[in-house]
Amino acid sequence: MDIAFKLAGRNIRVFLRDKVSVFFSLLSMFIIIGLYALFLGDINVSNIKDMAGDVPGVRFMVDSWIMAGILVVNSVTVVLGMFGTMIEDEQKKRLNGFLIAPVKRFSIVSGYVLAAWGVGMIINILAFALAEAYILIGGGTLLSLLSILKVIGLCMLNVFSASGIMFFIISFIHTNNAFATLSTIVGTIIGFLTGIYIPMGVLPEAVQNIVKFVPATYGAALMRQVFMEDPVAKVFAGAPAQVVEHYYSTFGVKISAFGQEMPALAMLAIIAGAGIVFFLLSVLVMKKRKQK
Repeated sequence: MDIAFKLAGRNIRVFLRDKVSVFFSLLSMFIIIGLYALFLGDINVSNIKDMAGDVPGVRFMVDSWIMAGILVVNSVTVVLGMFGTMIEDEQKKRLNGFLIAPVKRFSIVSGYVLAAWGVGMIINILAFALAEAYILIGGGTLLSLLSILKVIGLCMLNVFSASGIMFFIISFIHTNNAFATLSTIVGTIIGFLTGIYIPMGVLPEAVQNIVKFVPATYGAALMRQVFMEDPVAKVFAGAPAQVVEHYYSTFGVKISAFGQEMPALAMLAIIAGAGIVFFLLSVLVMKKRKQK
């Protein structure tokens, strides 16, 4: 693993030197915040008031909902931007040097994934601090220490899962143009997959079933459960349980499968399992590339 950590350090330095790549890896977050400030926030507030009435704390709840989603979006887009380093290495033939060197393919994959995980965590922690400040300025309250630890733990898991999945996809990309196209596609659809642009419960049932195959969907649901525990209790105080459950299902706070609400442990297992499976598949892909 010593080689993997050295490669990871090298990959992080290469990525951070390219300020344009860093900016574009955060572009989806900036777009979501801009859309939220312009009209998405007001739309969501209006929808909540239609359900619960004009009660205190609605803005707090909506802010918490959107900020939880942004952290999951960052987990994907920052990791993807980080893997641009691998495309650059391939374009400049540096990757060939790694492949013919007496280095295990596991170490090469680990070097890229660890770098993506490290950068993803750093940026997500910064985004989390900004999210808390935004919520506080908007009239909300800060999370408790236990909830903060839960958010950090979820960030670690989401970034790891996204790293494994994105590396597997990137292993089939070999040019800068293809990588740019992929980044555009992912940056466009990630807001839909995490239910930010259109709440999950509003989507057609067939689309909802497809979205449930994406680990980021479960990551967003778990993150929202942590962020929204206090504001939901405040907004829906005294409301019938059916109203709260309807809100949870409509806005992707809780997810059901086969007619049953999915427990948190099952969603955590899906996120972690996807990361592990795609990481191992990436190692296999690298071994095949060596054979060719």
